[in-house]
Amino acid sequence: MPSFVPTDPLGLDELLSPEDLAVRDTVRGWAADRVLPHIAEWYESGELPAIRELARELGSIGALGMSLEGYGCAGASAVQYGLACLELEAADSGIRSLVSVQGSLAMYAIWKYGSEELKQRWLPGMAAGELIGCFGLTEPDVGSDPAAMRTYAKRDGGDWVLNGRKMWITNGSVASVAVVWAQTDEGIRGFAVPTDTAGFSAPEIKHKWSLRASVTSELVLDDVRLPADAVLPGVTGLKGPLGCLSHARYGIIWGSMGAARASFESALDYARTREQFGKPIGGFQLTQAKLADMALELHKGILLAHHLGRRMDAGTLRPEQISFGKLNNVREAIEICRTARTILGANGISLEYPVMRHATNLESVLTYEGTVEMHQLVLGKALTGLDAFR
Repeated sequence: MPSFVPTDPLGLDELLSPEDLAVRDTVRGWAADRVLPHIAEWYESGELPAIRELARELGSIGALGMSLEGYGCAGASAVQYGLACLELEAADSGIRSLVSVQGSLAMYAIWKYGSEELKQRWLPGMAAGELIGCFGLTEPDVGSDPAAMRTYAKRDGGDWVLNGRKMWITNGSVASVAVVWAQTDEGIRGFAVPTDTAGFSAPEIKHKWSLRASVTSELVLDDVRLPADAVLPGVTGLKGPLGCLSHARYGIIWGSMGAARASFESALDYARTREQFGKPIGGFQLTQAKLADMALELHKGILLAHHLGRRMDAGTLRPEQISFGKLNNVREAIEICRTARTILGANGISLEYPVMRHATNLESVLTYEGTVEMHQLVLGKALTGLDAFR
């Protein structure tokens, strides 16, 4: 009989192929070497000073646009991409967000909906991490209802002219290309906007208390003139940005379990060594109950992510199932972090431990790319056949 492994109590590693394990171990090793020694300092200072260098390194290990085919992308499976997201977010949500926005939003939009010219222009450099991308959908007054966006693109001769604002845009201030969604007379369209275009600016958002080790920006478009071929010709309407969001939300299902795992393992290690009343606190019933409940939710969440990954690889994953995973796993990850904090006591708020950092990051992950309420309504509609959005 195999031995019981506290960090893999269900033996989930047995579900992974040698190739899956190699991807996981590569990303885990990179994060251990390049992120974990510095992340507390970056988080405390509220910056990611090495973002361009980190992007190139992530490109060198195939982590950018890794589930896409061609153009220098790795062509990895959905499960392998998910494992990478888990390992990156176990280091920090900001690092996983960098990769997710680059690959699942900006690169995916160009890969899925862009012309061959746009793909050749942007994707190889983005896959290598030489070029960074961002994704402009959310606006200052428009979040969960993207159909109400105010950013507008109008034709002017053979060009397009864009005006508007986007808000809470990861990678915005360091991006070379911004995928921007705008209203047009033809419906909502996507545009690949070079960030050195006149009229485009991306002031960085400061004073965040979550995702502090990441670059978050506003996008400002004042009479940004683009040639006709800057438009993404493959889609019109909300199905374009929503299709990209589904791809990114899938990564969050895995990533949130990385934050939960890091917090659980920190609490488990602490419980084995921290002594009170003459013995380690892990020897007390209440602490063991907390650890058992955390382990249950963590590994159920990983199993759910794995199942959805297999469905994505098979081409059978539905948007409602992505909502199922995102809603459950992020919500449970936050609860795991909070419970871990109680085991660590006052030490739980210290940046010497990862727990509070992960907990505050997950507050952003909970609401971006679909709030709790939106995913509840997606599932409610699927279950009842009745639309409660309006």
